[in-house]
Amino acid sequence: MEDINRKKFIQLCMYTSAGLFAGYFFGFSKNEVDVTNLSFENLEKFDWGYVIDTTRCIGCGACVRACKVENEVKDTYFRTWVERYEINGKEVVRVDSPNGALSSFSHDNFDSDIVKAFFVPKICNHCYNSACTQVCPVGASYHSPDKVVLIDKDHCVGCGYCVQACPYACRYIDHEVGTADKCTLCYHRIHQGLEPACVDACPREVRIFGKYVRFCMNADSEF
Repeated sequence: MEDINRKKFIQLCMYTSAGLFAGYFFGFSKNEVDVTNLSFENLEKFDWGYVIDTTRCIGCGACVRACKVENEVKDTYFRTWVERYEINGKEVVRVDSPNGALSSFSHDNFDSDIVKAFFVPKICNHCYNSACTQVCPVGASYHSPDKVVLIDKDHCVGCGYCVQACPYACRYIDHEVGTADKCTLCYHRIHQGLEPACVDACPREVRIFGKYVRFCMNADSEF
């Protein structure tokens, strides 16, 4: 798991304008931290960083396959997926994600005249002020102390309010078990010092994951 300093992280987000940067202003922590030994109070001061560089994605679907295997995601459901955007000479845009890009992309949306195309991996954004946790009537959707949005399957009643509230369509109802489901950043892995399965499987290092702490617009702060 790579540690990146604040300056490099912000530069990465600025230069990768097409990439996804979730949050406000963040810097990766310089220090190695054994998360498994942190107290609840210390975890509350801890954050995770996740950046997606869409300029590097080739739509191979390795991240999707890794996620399904690691988290035992059922057929037709996806915790992460890849969308393809294709633009022709008339500036018509077509977007698709055949089976979540599980088997990559076999053909183009246009017969010819494609002037631009790119891939966008999608996951839960783990919002700080998440709508999903606010609408859950039983408190099953919640924030972990280290800011990851999770679902307590023992309390979830499968009402679907969180699915409707998510502005990024990152949640779904698993009708076989009757509960909501979504990306957890492979919470079981990151608390063992491992990267999320999707990050580990990407051959192009499109997904960048690490530890960060939020700073208060103080240019002189060091972590």
